Amino acid sequence: MSSNLGIPTRESNYADWYNELVVKADLADYSPVRGCMIIPPHGFALWENMQRALDDMIKETGHQNAYFPLLIPKSFFDKEADHVEGFAKECAVVTHHRLTKSADGKSLIPDPEAELEEPLIIRPTSETIIWNTYKKWIQSYRDLPILVNQWANVMRWELRTRLFLRTAEFLWQEGHTAHTTYEEADAEALTILHDVYSKFAEEWMAVPVFRGIKTKSETFAGASHSYCIEAMTQDLRAIQAGTSHHLGQNFAKAFDVQYQSAEGKLEYVYATSWGVSTRLIGTLIMAHSDDKGFVCPPKLAPIQVVFVPMGKAEGLEQTTAVAKDLAAQLKAKGIRVKVDDRAKESPGFKAKHWEMRGVCMRVDVGGRELEAGELGVSRRDEDEKQMVTTGSVVDHVTAQLAAMQGDLFTKALAFREANIHRIDTWDAFAKQFDGEGGGGFVLAHWDGTAETEEKIRELTKASIRCIPLNHEKPEDGQPGKCVLTGAPSQQRVVFAKAY
Repeated sequence: MSSNLGIPTRESNYADWYNELVVKADLADYSPVRGCMIIPPHGFALWENMQRALDDMIKETGHQNAYFPLLIPKSFFDKEADHVEGFAKECAVVTHHRLTKSADGKSLIPDPEAELEEPLIIRPTSETIIWNTYKKWIQSYRDLPILVNQWANVMRWELRTRLFLRTAEFLWQEGHTAHTTYEEADAEALTILHDVYSKFAEEWMAVPVFRGIKTKSETFAGASHSYCIEAMTQDLRAIQAGTSHHLGQNFAKAFDVQYQSAEGKLEYVYATSWGVSTRLIGTLIMAHSDDKGFVCPPKLAPIQVVFVPMGKAEGLEQTTAVAKDLAAQLKAKGIRVKVDDRAKESPGFKAKHWEMRGVCMRVDVGGRELEAGELGVSRRDEDEKQMVTTGSVVDHVTAQLAAMQGDLFTKALAFREANIHRIDTWDAFAKQFDGEGGGGFVLAHWDGTAETEEKIRELTKASIRCIPLNHEKPEDGQPGKCVLTGAPSQQRVVFAKAY
């Protein structure tokens, strides 16, 4: 576990602040394998809470969980040209099934006689192996739709990695569905975007998001089009928090997945895929945390309330007993509680320890406070401690957890709105991203061409994060002139520098 030393401030070095916070808050640690991460119990409890909520939401929309193999035959990737081109540079390849001693006997090497007949790819995503399976499952329109999700790990050989935000191996869920019509598949992709991903981000993570469609150059490899949600970090960058893809009939044709329609005709099915990953933890950290450490919305916090009993000998026994009694009452309400009764650590150390790890509320149980009939209650996102009568602590804490959840969203939304800029001239646009303007989200017109999109990225390092599906201001959806070329534009799109 990490020490309880301080971390850099966001203002002094945002990247170091993030990197040190992740480790010192016990959310993740570095692995001996470059680009991979270890997720300790505290961090994994956070992921489990996210997973549990998402899994319930996914199942509520009619999906079932399944599991598909980690290893995929290379020939499966050869069948979908766009898909393999999109992932070829990130694939980890298994070529042998056995090790043997080297000639000098000092190390192990792949046994030359154990080379596989066909290389196997460690899944970067599972479309290929799943559609090979769907060919067996789908014969008739009566077999459709197929609504399947899997929780798994994937491997993408990233060159530049950062814990949670971009790692070679990460945990995620990936949905894969099959449908009779284009429209049904599109409705599925949008349902996941709106009713699962957006809802989870805003109601559970307390992070406001833009919902939109990706440009062609940003579309998932092998997809017809991709939908996404985009969040804002405190350093005014965008982070893609979830994607939902309409795959058209591309994978069905690649793997010859056809069904017999009600009219007796053979038709190719339509497909979707969609996923969110442990990248959401990085999003959560960058949206809410402060210079003291991790700040976590109560709905997802591994520990929502910590009790810190104080005193020595008999006095400590009394305060510990009171703390455990109050903790039991909160547990009965379904609240995740911890009593920190470590005798060797000071109350000040404990306060900073749990502050760093994102515990939402701390209740200090001291002897003098008990005699006065009130306890000190601190909320992680506020600086002041409140004195609350002992008999009111349970109700007060319960109410404050709900209030904190809402306040975090309100604060994040206000921050985002203050950093959205509607810009119509190239000089103002370029200045916004040159270091002086501070970045943020820029809503500007774009002429719809890949050439202009790439030129803007080249000149400013800002990319089109999405073409919004819903406009906060009606005028954003009206035609205009491209901020770079002056050519006609159908609507404003979202530009930002991104993780």
